[in-house]
Amino acid sequence: MKKVICVVEDEKNLNDLVSQYLRKEGYEVRSYYTYEEANAHVTDDDVHLWILDIMLDDKSGFDLIEAIKYSGKEIPVIFMSARDKEFDRIIGLEKGSDDYITKPFSPKELVLRVNNVMKRTYKTENKRVLIDGYELDEEQRKIFDNNAEIDLTTKEFDLLMMFIKNKGIAFSREKILENVWEENYFGSDRVVDDTLRRLRKKLPKLNIHTIYGYGYRLG
Repeated sequence: MKKVICVVEDEKNLNDLVSQYLRKEGYEVRSYYTYEEANAHVTDDDVHLWILDIMLDDKSGFDLIEAIKYSGKEIPVIFMSARDKEFDRIIGLEKGSDDYITKPFSPKELVLRVNNVMKRTYKTENKRVLIDGYELDEEQRKIFDNNAEIDLTTKEFDLLMMFIKNKGIAFSREKILENVWEENYFGSDRVVDDTLRRLRKKLPKLNIHTIYGYGYRLG
C-alpha cells in the first residue's frame, strides 16, 4: 500500500514538479494550493507526511502545522521556504517539523529528505518481495535466487523496480525512458531494449512480456 504525502504549495509549477518526483518514487501525492484547501484535510486518517510551504496566501505553513498537530495525529512535517532564515528554521522545529529545505532546491534532494523522514517515522521489518521465484530486497537494492545474490547495474535494478511496482501494466519504450532514465536523457530508446535484454539474461525466470511495436509488461 502506497504511503500518502500531502504537498501544500501555492506555486503550481513547483507543486506539480515536487508531486511528479514523489509519485515516481512510489508515493501517493495529494496537492493543495491554498491554506484553506489543505486545512480541510488535516484530519484525514490515511496521510503519512505533509510538505508545507511557509508562505500561504493570508496564512502560513506555521498555522497549518499547528492544525495538523492539534488533530492529535503524529504525522511528520517538512517545511520548504524561499526564506533561508535561522529564525524560520527554529520556529519550524519548535512547532514540531521534522525537516526544512530552502528554495530553490533539487527535487531529488527533497525526495531523499522525504525518504529519510519516512524511514525514521515508519520503521518496519526489512522484508523481501517474492517475484517469479526471486527474492528482492528493495531497501538494500539486492535480488536473490535461492539466497544467491544476482548482480544488477543501477539501471537494471531501477527498470526491474518499475515493472514490479506496476505489475500487469504495459509500458511503451518512451514511458520507460521517462520513468527510469528521466527527462534529461538524450539518446536512442534502444537503451531500453539493451537493458531489458541483460535483465532477462540475468533473471531468466522473470515473466516480462514483449508487446511488439509498443513496449513491455511484467506478468
